Amino acid sequence: MKLHTPLYSVIIPVYNRPGELTDLLESLVKQSFSDFEVVVVDDGSHQKSDEVVDRYREQLSIQYIYKPNSGPGPSRNMGFQYARGNFFVVFDSDCIIPPHYMETVDQALKQKKCDAWGGPDRGHEDFNAVQRATAYTMSSFFTTGGIRGGKKRLGQFQPRSFNMGLSRKVFEETGGFLFDRFAEDIELSIRMQKKGFRICLIKDAFVYHKRRVNLKQFYRQVFNFGKGRVLVGRAHPGAVKLIHWIPAMFIFWILFGFCVVVIKPWFGLGLLGCVLFYLLILGMDAGRVTRSFSVGLVAIPAALFQFWGYGMGFLREKLKFQQKN
Repeated sequence: MKLHTPLYSVIIPVYNRPGELTDLLESLVKQSFSDFEVVVVDDGSHQKSDEVVDRYREQLSIQYIYKPNSGPGPSRNMGFQYARGNFFVVFDSDCIIPPHYMETVDQALKQKKCDAWGGPDRGHEDFNAVQRATAYTMSSFFTTGGIRGGKKRLGQFQPRSFNMGLSRKVFEETGGFLFDRFAEDIELSIRMQKKGFRICLIKDAFVYHKRRVNLKQFYRQVFNFGKGRVLVGRAHPGAVKLIHWIPAMFIFWILFGFCVVVIKPWFGLGLLGCVLFYLLILGMDAGRVTRSFSVGLVAIPAALFQFWGYGMGFLREKLKFQQKN
């Protein structure tokens, strides 16, 4: 009997997160559109996910691949090589997919004829306050300019690996991810654009993204994002725009404000007051969007961690490159 070739192949790299993978696979079982397979690539985990995958073999068409640790980029590429579908859908293991996702993508591709696509992420009401707050700060126009798939955004949309899709043809012509980690999705998006592929934002194809469970881990994550943006700029001159400097400028603004307080107290306090006013507005908007006062409060320190972490990663990598040259 000839094995059915699915239209879509869902690629999921995982590293020491069998619990999160369970939630993700459970959400894929509930999809209203079922013409897809799942390829789980275990990136050298100490906590393997093979037993998790085995529990879903009767509910999903699923493959499990275990490989030495090399990062999410090469892991996704290996998943592409094992995939049988005509289109590849990439999720992070800490995502939960709403039931309409695959159906929404299928309908959009028939209408728009996209070569690659992406969608937004958001927090789920069942997530804790930190997860919901970081989901807000990473997607809000007030913090990222909406470049991660918001309704309002600055600059051209670039799909991110927590919610990205591409055709088999795109993979064959680009070779997939070039970077091992740190902005590997942005780098691939830029190469797809340069090759003239049609990239679409499918706004209704969103995912629930858990992100890190505490602000310390969140800081480490956004620090790497800032570092990755500089690496992308080296590979693609001109890819670093003014908006990517904003977190670094935020750091300088705060430090300058504290320095000026010593010399001209009222002027320095005015500079710091602008930051406080901005954070209060952001917290109010977070509370409105999430309909949670507590999430709105947590969004204020989350935004500080995000700006400071991204800015420090960005500046450190910039200085590191200057010292080498």
